[in-house]
Amino acid sequence: MSDDSSDIQDIDAAYASGIAAFEAKNFSQAMRFLSPLAMAGEADAQHRCAIMHQNGLGVVANEQKAAELMRAAAEQGHAVAQHGLGFMYMEGECVEQDSLEAIKWFEKAAEQGLVGSLTTMAMMYEEGIGVDKDPGKAKALYKQAGF
Repeated sequence: MSDDSSDIQDIDAAYASGIAAFEAKNFSQAMRFLSPLAMAGEADAQHRCAIMHQNGLGVVANEQKAAELMRAAAEQGHAVAQHGLGFMYMEGECVEQDSLEAIKWFEKAAEQGLVGSLTTMAMMYEEGIGVDKDPGKAKALYKQAGF
């Protein structure tokens, strides 16, 4: 019989080691620690693994895996992953370009206070990127973002 507290400590240690490796740009080591956690459903690990798969950091680039992991983290409410998924849809990176889907994910991230999502949406409306130009909406979003 395993000791649940030691299992949790092992998971916490793996997560901490993975984050430290990611921040140190030792991506192959980060992937080794974070990938099992991502597969187990840990949202931040999913987000970081998505970035590594998207950019070929520590692994061979895999756009499909990047999109799957980013979506999994975003659907769990991970604000930065929601922004990342919105960006993927806005740019057509790893997924088919879809401005409405981009706006949907930017809005979810913005609802959690991610100012970058507000400014990205404002820019989309200001410049008419994938949406009809709407200077009034752009101005309101910039104001909401604190500009």
